[in-house]
Amino acid sequence: MTRQRLTWLVLVVLFAGLLAWRGFTGHGLGRVYVERGEVSLARERAPADAPAASVPRWRSVPVEQAEVRWTTWSKVPPKAHFEAEARDPGQDRVVLSWPRTIGLWVAAFLTLAIFSFLYADNPAYRFTEAVVVGVSAAYWMVVGFWDVVVPKLLATLMPETVQAMVQPTLKIPQFSPWWPETWDTASDAFDPWLQQWGAMALALLLGLMLMWRLLPRGGWIAGWPLAFIVGVTAGRRMVTQVESDLMEQAASTMQSVVPTAQGLSAWDWAWAALPGVLVLVGVVCCLCYFLFSVQHRGVVGGAARVGVWYLMITFGAAFGFTVMGRIALLADRVEFLFDDWLWIIDPNHLRG
Repeated sequence: MTRQRLTWLVLVVLFAGLLAWRGFTGHGLGRVYVERGEVSLARERAPADAPAASVPRWRSVPVEQAEVRWTTWSKVPPKAHFEAEARDPGQDRVVLSWPRTIGLWVAAFLTLAIFSFLYADNPAYRFTEAVVVGVSAAYWMVVGFWDVVVPKLLATLMPETVQAMVQPTLKIPQFSPWWPETWDTASDAFDPWLQQWGAMALALLLGLMLMWRLLPRGGWIAGWPLAFIVGVTAGRRMVTQVESDLMEQAASTMQSVVPTAQGLSAWDWAWAALPGVLVLVGVVCCLCYFLFSVQHRGVVGGAARVGVWYLMITFGAAFGFTVMGRIALLADRVEFLFDDWLWIIDPNHLRG
């Protein structure tokens, strides 16, 4: 047995012993409880003058008057289960949820598998990495389908079908989806529908052309919608960047550095003017650093060196902010392991 395998064996044995010890002490570990609830709804009667395409409204009613009812299971802290058992032993309203408990243990295993990369690359880490990538891609595909394709694309092209089959709460537009008989009487109702329907039809066509890449022949067709997407995105981002970065920064730099408040002491006046002076000096010095048509000597060279300090402080602050975000994610995962899974800590007093 190699040294690496022996190390892994020792770690697995110690960890299994820790889980066994933790499971037989106190309230146990790694369990999720849910509370049963009942939802009962009935449709409200629509007024006689309501349009035929209006969506009926539902309201909560007693169980005996319900037209539709179902059972919901909402997650509750373990403390709620312990209190319910103390009041009524054997109750079935706040119970253990095996699917969520298994999901909790799977999440703990995947978290530890990711952390195992700190020791060495191993099959558990590679398996978890593949699972995360695959599940994330599938999740965003489903979210994109139900949040974009169905309510925006399909609901515009065939609203009645979408409302009847997949989305009963869809509000059908009031303008007519048919070619008008006369432009004089129906142009106001037709133009909005034509614009919206035409845009969605074009989006559907571009999407089908983009998926042409999956076919064995004609892959060059996918280059046209890809070029359209890249061009439109670049144009929109350029306008956004010019407005948010260039124009906003220029406007902030052009503001007066002299405080306009009256009755300030000399110290308060200098302290109020300091932020504006620092911004103005920083912008000028950073521009001098990127001025390549003049040699960085004398005044220009000194300003360029000051600009370097500004740039390094900016990059350091950005890097520190990124590290702080990663540390927050790490702290969240560690809290999940010690609180939700192992039940070693209880900062929110959810178990007693």
